[in-house]
Amino acid sequence: MRLLFPVPALLIRASAAVFRSLLAVLCGFAVASAPAMAQDVPVRVMTFNVRLPIASDGPNAWEHRRDLLVRTIAEARPDIIGTQELFKIQGDYVVKRLPGYAWFGIDRRGGHADEHMGVFYRRDRLRLIDSGNFWLSDTPTVPGSITWGHPLPRMVTWGLMETIDGGRRFYFYNTHFPYRDEDGDARRKGAELIRDRIAAIPADVPIVLTGDFNTDPDGDVHAALSRILTDVRAASPAKDGPDATYHGFTGKPDRRIDWILVRGFEPSSTRTLTTRDGAAYPSDHFPVIAELVWNPRK
Repeated sequence: MRLLFPVPALLIRASAAVFRSLLAVLCGFAVASAPAMAQDVPVRVMTFNVRLPIASDGPNAWEHRRDLLVRTIAEARPDIIGTQELFKIQGDYVVKRLPGYAWFGIDRRGGHADEHMGVFYRRDRLRLIDSGNFWLSDTPTVPGSITWGHPLPRMVTWGLMETIDGGRRFYFYNTHFPYRDEDGDARRKGAELIRDRIAAIPADVPIVLTGDFNTDPDGDVHAALSRILTDVRAASPAKDGPDATYHGFTGKPDRRIDWILVRGFEPSSTRTLTTRDGAAYPSDHFPVIAELVWNPRK
């Protein structure tokens, strides 16, 4: 169709240039106005056998070291802690002194009078979505069950955690294995049970496992778990403190029995904390703390 009033070519070119400039401004505004992607802040994890409160420990009894233990946690500022040998009186004392933390768990007999696998978490960093327990036996849903020859119930306390910022979720498992030399078969079966439980969780869900495994990392327990999990002490590019963790209140550790194992995270650093006050220690185990970086989103 012929135009009755032809538009000069110069005006057409000018109009096109104005349109391109306007489009660029609008696109720039859209980009600037888009919300920034939430950053995946690393998760700081601690495993800590806190030593049960027993009067026969004398100068190392709970009432003499409890404030040092609280100080150790406060200075390290872990986001989440898996404890072993925890009694309710200890857990309640810690959160009373450190009200930014909460804790959950039941004891190995299904109540609150015995040892807990208590899990502590910072309420400003994490929220608890779900939690539960199972026992290291042929009847894992039966509280206090023992079927593998060791003298005491052994268990796992777990929580499904979600970050306050970012909404990232991960499962946290915490345990304490039998300690006697003759309990090797029970430790192996416990590791296999935990491995199978974790393997049933969808592969894209991150996992953290903490515990006092009462065995060195060169045996069948570690081998069973490391089939699907990564030992952060072995994998971390930055390490501080001794490898060994059990020291019996001497400050001279001889075995690495306290581990943090993960799936869906990469450790950026790990430290064995040797905090003391003169000759006093917060526990007969050194706690281990790791900084965990989320694997890239799928």
